[in-house]
Amino acid sequence: MSEIKLSGIYIYPIKSAAGISLKTAQVEKRGFECDRRWMLVDETGKFLTQRQFPRMALISVLLNQNQLVVKAPNQKSLSLPIHMDSDDYVRVQVWNSICDAIPLGEEVSQWFSEFLEISCQLVYMPESSFRPVNPRYATDNEQVSFADGFPFLLISEASLEDLNQRLDEPIPMNRFRPNLVVSGCEAFAEDSWRSIRIGSIIFRVVKPCERCSITTVDQALGIRGKEPLQTLAKYRLSNGKILFGQNLIPGKFGALQVGDSVEIDSFAF
Repeated sequence: MSEIKLSGIYIYPIKSAAGISLKTAQVEKRGFECDRRWMLVDETGKFLTQRQFPRMALISVLLNQNQLVVKAPNQKSLSLPIHMDSDDYVRVQVWNSICDAIPLGEEVSQWFSEFLEISCQLVYMPESSFRPVNPRYATDNEQVSFADGFPFLLISEASLEDLNQRLDEPIPMNRFRPNLVVSGCEAFAEDSWRSIRIGSIIFRVVKPCERCSITTVDQALGIRGKEPLQTLAKYRLSNGKILFGQNLIPGKFGALQVGDSVEIDSFAF
């Protein structure tokens, strides 16, 4: 049996914009450092994603020292400070949770509004903001950033390979927007894990990830199709939900790097 390794690390600084592949990243209480700490909201403070605006996939980001550099087609690049604090807060909504965020100002909001052709605002989650993980799955008041519900998403390379064997046109891993990609295990082996150790960091594997229409958006083109949901529905459907990948909560914090060993501490079955 081959050794299971961490083969990919990804963060998505702006919720629902393009991700960044990293060689190393810092595990914090809300997830990876800089992961989903920014978010676009509408005029009511409600979150915006590729579900409504597939063109958000074309918003790219990169980390440059203490700046987040944002780019989009036919737009000038935008530089934002990575760490912010302010007494100027707005209330924002992610699904059913409401938390405090810092608005980044009219000029920044105009940049995104012009690209998406909708009135919107970019906000940032400061350290002082508190957004709890669903208490059904939390054990110690764990927190999450602007991610849908959990600090981390893990998928194995073998699970994607299994799916691609069933598709007419294979798709890349970025359709599923994972934080952690692992190699060296069988397809969907992650479904049976309940506690794992990556490097020196312990994670609880709390629930399967329920997949939505964002997986059907070509991340290079910002255009929605029908796959992979159509195919996944044939063999990954449970109680009306399409499942692919596992949501994780960290039990320790620290650095991870690509190549770290993955050890399975406990199984669900």
